[in-house]
Amino acid sequence: MELRDIEIFLALAEELHFGRTAARLCLSPARVTQAIQKQERQVGAALFERNNRTVRLTQVGPSAPGRPASAVCGAEGRVWNAPSSPVRASPARCAYGMLPLNAYDLRPYWDVFRLRHPRWKLRIHKAQLGEAFPALRRGDIDVLVSWLPVDEPDLTVGPVVFAEQRVLAVAADHQLVGRASVSLETISDFQHPHADTGPGYWYDAYAPRLARRGRQIERGPVVRDAEEAMTLAGMDGLVGLFPAHVARYWARPDIAYLPVTDLEPLPYALVWRSEAESEPIRALAGIIHDLGPLPSA
Repeated sequence: MELRDIEIFLALAEELHFGRTAARLCLSPARVTQAIQKQERQVGAALFERNNRTVRLTQVGPSAPGRPASAVCGAEGRVWNAPSSPVRASPARCAYGMLPLNAYDLRPYWDVFRLRHPRWKLRIHKAQLGEAFPALRRGDIDVLVSWLPVDEPDLTVGPVVFAEQRVLAVAADHQLVGRASVSLETISDFQHPHADTGPGYWYDAYAPRLARRGRQIERGPVVRDAEEAMTLAGMDGLVGLFPAHVARYWARPDIAYLPVTDLEPLPYALVWRSEAESEPIRALAGIIHDLGPLPSA
């Protein structure tokens, strides 16, 4: 059974109106009718009773073996909950993973999502650097805010949420402290932490391997997350690149932040597993598209 047909069933079970269901899913009423009729043929019984005035679930709809809702539990259970009564579907839940630290800056998107779709539950999770893509592929999270590029055949890249300049985190007593800014060429004199994150091109976009003149930038110890990279910068003399919002969210007495002048702003976008795309994911992407990316700091 197609996941789109399952979404149609669940939306109709909640709306109990073919026209509203079609409008909600951006479909024609005929497409909704065709999907329900197809499912009824597969089940071998009517799922809805309808006439010119009312639509309601039959007893078969929520309870028949092999019903569409049961397929959701197997195919999309981490996003959708199957109807628990013959009247309404349970709320959907969308788990949103964050690689950047600026969840508060993104609050306008969360607020609009909750205002427009109060029946859906949005949950914000911190994504671990090395586990971000595996968590997305396992279904632990449904969408991810990730820096670009993301060029993976099974993942869809949605709208850009924000783009930021980079800063260099150094120990408060580092020899670079006191400069107004630094260049990539300058920071190539120092060792940087390394992250074993998966796609090499992805981490290289965050922390380049080469300076402008082709000089190799040395990478040192492997870190699991940003906190570990920050600790190494404060204690062991390493330097680390971060998006600029880290300077606001992680003010520390042992760390100084220096603007990096010759790196392009790093864009972050919404990413999800293509085969798990759902109505809540499309709604969230649509809100980000409507509101546009955050203004540059």
